[in-house]
Amino acid sequence: MAPALGPRLLDDATARRLHEVADLDPGLIADDFGRPEVRAALAEAEVLLTFWGAPRLDARVLAAAPHLRAVVHAAGSVKYLVTDACWDRGITVSTAAEANSLPVAEYTVAMVLLSNKRVMQLREEYRSVRGRPHDWHLRYGHAGNYRRTVGIVGASRIGRRVIELLRPYDLQLILYDPYVSEAEAAALGARKAGLDALCGASDVVSLHAPELPETRAMIDRRRLGLMRDGATLINTARGSLVDAAAVTEELVSGRLHAVIDVTEPEVLPADSPLYDLPNVLLTPHIAGSVGNELHRMAGSAVEEIARYAAGLPFAHAVRREELRRTA
Repeated sequence: MAPALGPRLLDDATARRLHEVADLDPGLIADDFGRPEVRAALAEAEVLLTFWGAPRLDARVLAAAPHLRAVVHAAGSVKYLVTDACWDRGITVSTAAEANSLPVAEYTVAMVLLSNKRVMQLREEYRSVRGRPHDWHLRYGHAGNYRRTVGIVGASRIGRRVIELLRPYDLQLILYDPYVSEAEAAALGARKAGLDALCGASDVVSLHAPELPETRAMIDRRRLGLMRDGATLINTARGSLVDAAAVTEELVSGRLHAVIDVTEPEVLPADSPLYDLPNVLLTPHIAGSVGNELHRMAGSAVEEIARYAAGLPFAHAVRREELRRTA
């Protein structure tokens, strides 16, 4: 991992737990397998604990790690980290994606509720008039969460969590996922629909699909046009899922609202209008674990190492055949 992230990931309690189940040098945190001391450790390593900033585990790295049997990733996606060489060698892989799904789902639920309440717009108006907005009860008569329709795009780990957390509210939940049946959607607490129908029927559209060739720009100009005037688009998944030019045009026009945590490119240019639009809440990819939420992922990873040490299978194993359809 990136060396500066080590102390942020492992709090004292988690570090003590790690020392109980594994032999390690706590001072050796590697982001470059070329360093002599790292190569020496790699030659003996049986398990790698990885995090953001870890180098790719390609055939060259694996050749220097003859005893490596497992990779435990203390974060979400392993696509950038684990290569075919890992799978071909039979290395088992675990991820803390389950632990990281909770803060993303919590962020999404908060934004759904605030968006339907029209909090951003009321804040802007209140700040502008610096007194009670005139006739705001009349002009915001359509605000509120009662019987609003929320469309969830993708029954991913996070998408399912969002549905679970939204179930107690008086909302109508619609789900689009080509791999989920109507019965499965109903069991989750949502009604299955096609993507076009979901875009047209929802007050909020929230994206939770993986980044795949077939999901690139799945929310394109046509589907944005299907969304109701005043509807909100929430993207905590990947920027590539949305046609950037088309959504920018819609948001500049003021017809739609958006909560955008991920963009393409990852950091927008300084002159992007999205920074300043009153109908856009733009955040720098923080829906996932931040601050003390990193410790939840670390705890999950360390418990996976404890399972490995006890000869048990991983609770959160990643399977090669499933990786193509996941984030």
